[in-house]
Amino acid sequence: MFASRRRFSIISMFPVLLATVLCSGVVCAAGLLDLADIIAHPDQYDRQEVVVTGQVTNVQLATNRQGQPAYGFLLKDSAGTIKVIALGQAEVKEGDQVIVEGIFSRLRQAGRTIIYNEIKALSIKSLNRLNPELVG
Repeated sequence: MFASRRRFSIISMFPVLLATVLCSGVVCAAGLLDLADIIAHPDQYDRQEVVVTGQVTNVQLATNRQGQPAYGFLLKDSAGTIKVIALGQAEVKEGDQVIVEGIFSRLRQAGRTIIYNEIKALSIKSLNRLNPELVG
């Protein structure tokens, strides 16, 4: 029984340890958050810097109004899904495990459309490319 508790403890700490390793060379202004916390309390995180991890789905390429390349994707984990947008060429692909640092918006208006629960990425790191053996 003790061994199973220890294994659970180590497994549950993996995202925190991973964020510590990834942020060691760069100052991370925010701690690693669960998507569930952000989804449950969007007002608390509105216009705040957040760091989250999850799996990339539904990658979409775009161009912004200034003609610059941009992209978006859904970041999902077992608790839910949040949209992520970024400028530049997409450096992630479908199924990648990533860590995203960015500014969370509870809602924003794009023309007549209202977009809820979105992160404008400042940094996206693919965990698959860091060490494929660590990511399932």
